[in-house]
Amino acid sequence: MGSTSARTNEGPGREGHEGHDEGLGRRDLIRRSAAIGLITVPAMGLLSACATGGGGGNDEETKAPGGPKSEKNPLGVAKGAALEAFIFKGGLGDQYAKDAEADYKATYGADVKHTGTQQVGPKLTPRFAGGNPPDVIDNSGADHLDMNKLSTQGQLQDLAALLDAPSLDDPAKKVRDTIHPSTVEKGKHGDTFDVLYYAFTIYGTWYSQKLLADKGWAYPKTLSEMVTLCGEIKKAGIAPWTYAGKFPYYVHFNLFAQIAKIGGMEKWIAIDNLEPNAWTSNDAVKEVVEHYEELAAKKYFLEGSQGLTHIQSQTAWNKGKAVFIPNGSWVENEAAPTTPADFGMAVGALFDGTGDKMPHGTLRGEPSEPYIVASKGRNPAGGMELLRIMLSKKHAQNFATKVKSLTCVMNATEGMTLSPGLASASKAFKEAGDNLISLQLQEWYPALTDEKIGGLTGQLLAGELKAADWIRKTQAECDKVAKDDAVTKFKRTV
Repeated sequence: MGSTSARTNEGPGREGHEGHDEGLGRRDLIRRSAAIGLITVPAMGLLSACATGGGGGNDEETKAPGGPKSEKNPLGVAKGAALEAFIFKGGLGDQYAKDAEADYKATYGADVKHTGTQQVGPKLTPRFAGGNPPDVIDNSGADHLDMNKLSTQGQLQDLAALLDAPSLDDPAKKVRDTIHPSTVEKGKHGDTFDVLYYAFTIYGTWYSQKLLADKGWAYPKTLSEMVTLCGEIKKAGIAPWTYAGKFPYYVHFNLFAQIAKIGGMEKWIAIDNLEPNAWTSNDAVKEVVEHYEELAAKKYFLEGSQGLTHIQSQTAWNKGKAVFIPNGSWVENEAAPTTPADFGMAVGALFDGTGDKMPHGTLRGEPSEPYIVASKGRNPAGGMELLRIMLSKKHAQNFATKVKSLTCVMNATEGMTLSPGLASASKAFKEAGDNLISLQLQEWYPALTDEKIGGLTGQLLAGELKAADWIRKTQAECDKVAKDDAVTKFKRTV
């Protein structure tokens, strides 16, 4: 399921992938693609995107010359060509990138300068403006660069050569044939593929297998079964749900995808495209939002959840104070410090509703963690080669081992002994098959979804807003953005 423009973080984006600092975390991933033309810097305010520069920059003569291309060096990396890598260091850490850099260094006899940071945008905005950007960048986190603007300015390297290069594992296969097709679709600005989303995030309802087994509870298949189970859970003295109330857009990971599953992608695409009445004319919206209204009315959320950060809500969940939490597959690594050894972390697919357009087992799964190569860096060929190294099975497996997350490399974890959460996510992904949901609204218009709609969602879950009012006000907020000429708009067809 593609788009006409690359999305900036899922991060992710992690999505995927966030720092253990309570002020950053998963919201680092979600504050993606500032379509309003700004770089989000919560601690510093907003930096004008014009600081990314428009012109200037290195010319061809300032780049390290490319070396001759060969079967083993298809991108023409010059021997001894130094490489600079700038890696977002959040919940995923950056050791996996250092490991790939070590292979680059060994192969090309070149020095690699590595920087791990959670402030990609603030540190690199002046460097792009000055014409001396690093070669390869993991552009994740709240303080990320505006990739839409950089692409428009010609600052991002076209990665078509990377896609067409032979893979390290099987030279008979091109890199493009080893990665999930949605990776290519997601990484495009127009027809140009210039963003590689390295990770693959599974979103859903997360729970403890041990807790469900100990209590004799089964993961529900339908929305109505969930409501029934919540009643049993509450009687047992446990809260059915918790969530990051300070960042209520976490709930959108499930809520939005649930609407798409029941109503179908065609109607969700109308929402992504900010079409008039896309929310108010969709029966699935009514069914899903009323479900959340019912959960709130019956007090099925852990008391005080509205005041919790993502880390605090995950910790309460780890401690057995709540059974379910909406989240993404980065949660296993991020919550590791407080997760009991026998917790049995697992994720469930979306619930069935009424007259669903997509089948049981449908899952929201999307590429995340955006990597870019600076076209005006000193060694763009080396930047692409580092990505080719990372896309090998060796490094995809290393990523899975170190950070408990999937990559965009297909079938890379087969035969591996996986951590509980990663094993569950991998299983759900395989069972979903082609029934994967990919959403754009939260990535194209983060100010709209995270702040405006997020605020409404917070009121809904606190029992302060009725479903009908949530729908009406959400439509109004989307209409405002649709009519705002200062906001760059994107369209998708699939």
